[in-house]
Amino acid sequence: MKSKRYKKLPSKTNMENPDTINKLIPIIKKNCTTKFDESIELSILINNKQKKNEINIRTAVNLPSGTGKKIRVAVVAEETKQNDAKESGADLVGGDNLIDKIKNGELNFDKLICTTSMMLKLSKLGKILGPKGLMPNPKLGTVTDNVSDAVKNAKAGQIELKNDKDGNIGLSFGKKSFSDDKLIKNFDMILDTLEKEKSSLTIKGDLIKNIFITSTMGVSYRVKLDKNI
Repeated sequence: MKSKRYKKLPSKTNMENPDTINKLIPIIKKNCTTKFDESIELSILINNKQKKNEINIRTAVNLPSGTGKKIRVAVVAEETKQNDAKESGADLVGGDNLIDKIKNGELNFDKLICTTSMMLKLSKLGKILGPKGLMPNPKLGTVTDNVSDAVKNAKAGQIELKNDKDGNIGLSFGKKSFSDDKLIKNFDMILDTLEKEKSSLTIKGDLIKNIFITSTMGVSYRVKLDKNI
């Protein structure tokens, strides 16, 4: 059952003509009528069904304005790298002992970083980490010997861009409390990253088919892009 608050929001907005991100962000904020600081979210549909192969996007993007979320970062590293991780702000740091905790179901972190030498041991926990989207990946910068930069990036607002089998990418790129300029900078960085990904792919036509913007408890609007990607 829809709440009284939700019923007061505009209806069938996803059927309206698309508009630019600059015009939609103030509208989305106006629709954030809950008492908490709602996340501003994107739903991106890519053209992943190609004749010769299926397109799969999996990369990371460092949002210039951050995400507004506190991220708990865990680092699995050999002893010589553990101090670097701690000094960079990692919340959990360990070697075999941390791997054992993860094996026993202790997953009290949002992002997991692993050094190259420890990845062989950690990879055996794929059944635990994989379904949670926590398995480190070199493409995302989470399998690295530069744990200091990896932790700082994660804390600063690095997010993952990954499409499902139907070509959908869902992500949060800020909060209602962010200024419009900060949200626009994050949005532009996401598009720039997808444009770079497109240049490395063999794809017919545009990569992005549709983009919708909404908030945690709001309604969605279709975004009009300034250029084809």
